[in-house]
Amino acid sequence: MKNLLFSFLILLLFAQFHCKAFGKDPDGSHLEKIKKSTHYDLTREQFVNRRPDVLEKMREGQNFFSLFFKFFFGGDKDQKPSVKLPEEKPDFAEFLKPDESIKFIWFGHSTFLVNFEGKILFFDPVFSESAAPFAFMVKRFQDAVVKLEELPPIDYIIISHDHYDHLDMQTIEFFKNTNTKFITPLGVTSHIKEWGVLEDRLTELDWWETIEFGKIKIVCTPAQHFSGRRGMNGNKTLWSSWTVIGEKERFYFSGDSGYDVHFKNIGDKYGPFDLTFIENGQYNPMWEAVHVLPEQTAKAHLDLKGKRLVPVHWGMFNLSLHSWYEPAESLEKQAEIYKIDLLTPKFGQIVKIREPNLMERWWKKFIKSE
Repeated sequence: MKNLLFSFLILLLFAQFHCKAFGKDPDGSHLEKIKKSTHYDLTREQFVNRRPDVLEKMREGQNFFSLFFKFFFGGDKDQKPSVKLPEEKPDFAEFLKPDESIKFIWFGHSTFLVNFEGKILFFDPVFSESAAPFAFMVKRFQDAVVKLEELPPIDYIIISHDHYDHLDMQTIEFFKNTNTKFITPLGVTSHIKEWGVLEDRLTELDWWETIEFGKIKIVCTPAQHFSGRRGMNGNKTLWSSWTVIGEKERFYFSGDSGYDVHFKNIGDKYGPFDLTFIENGQYNPMWEAVHVLPEQTAKAHLDLKGKRLVPVHWGMFNLSLHSWYEPAESLEKQAEIYKIDLLTPKFGQIVKIREPNLMERWWKKFIKSE
């Protein structure tokens, strides 16, 4: 076991200098520009949360080696499913038809495609076989329900932050020779440029800044999290949630975030929301500051004045210690308590939000009795 740990640490050290997937942190004039953000701490030389010391307080008393062994050798026995989970092959011709209401497809974890008032928006797309810099680490439970080549033309890819399970180099590289444009929080475009996407297709925003195209407005809204792709000296790029406002409807994506006042602030300013996509999975009380627990997912939805809730950040990768189905089970109980309209689609299923919610709780059939 000691040899395994030593080899892992040597691999991390080697990778600091030899891994393309790490991307590139902002530098030069780009760095000088983002330093002007009120969320950039010039003393620490990094972005900070509303409470600048929230990460330090979270890490107090935590031992890296103890966490390492818990993650790799502990945890629930059902952290990964033993069989293939149900999925539906989406009919993209049907998905692309004009509709008066939001249509979306969830591909697992935080990857989802939205047809919104004639624009196709793709959030945090991860289609490679792992959510890590090396393919043997953090492997997905099963292949994506479609290949990248099968996707319809994408108008905008929207990224919440630069962690591997949200910003995937292989997926980004697929889009570098298309007309797809990218919208990110401050600094994240540095990685995307490093992977070959031209700068004229990239837009990055600070919290509360907006971009408009046609009658759609996209707002970069706050989150409480962190960033970085090298495992040390991170937070060189910003993290965010996203608010999308159209003529008739609006929806919200939390990105990754601990619970804080920003959910209520966003709800007060832009709510009520017809639909919320809120992270619910890969949590643990040890890192509650950066990932909401299920009861906080429900509370965030209520703060946002949401009408329907889609839990994301679960079902495809194992990044915590709980069973793969626990997030859905726990949130379902919260939804019953607070009368939340909970949407739980299968991978690839087309959802039209004005249709009745007749979705089955499909994960229950895979829960093993004790």
